[in-house]
Amino acid sequence: QVQLVESGGGLVQAGGSLRLSCAASGSIFSINVMGWYRQAPGKQRELVATITKTASTNYADSVKGRFTISRDNAKNTVYLQMNSLKPEDTAVYYCNAYITHYNGRYVYNDYWGQGTQVTVSS
Repeated sequence: QVQLVESGGGLVQAGGSLRLSCAASGSIFSINVMGWYRQAPGKQRELVATITKTASTNYADSVKGRFTISRDNAKNTVYLQMNSLKPEDTAVYYCNAYITHYNGRYVYNDYWGQGTQVTVSS
């Protein structure tokens, strides 16, 4: 069984910063792409940023220059440093990862965390 556990959300004023973390655990063989998505009330879930195993990154235009995604492969953890936060960044942030794990056989699947709330006040 594989689990993704997020932490680091909270309430912050506009212009402030937060750092999200997401740790993967279980019988993990390898992790390919890891990423962050977000979903605001009444809106569809959208991509925020992704990072490959070799640290190639991709960002949504709305967060470029403000957010930085990184990962620690030894800890199976992905981070999202969010600076210059805006009220429109308010959403539930979800961690996602494409993981190969062993369950009697090798299984490749994508997994989601439970989400962490980020609220930016104006």
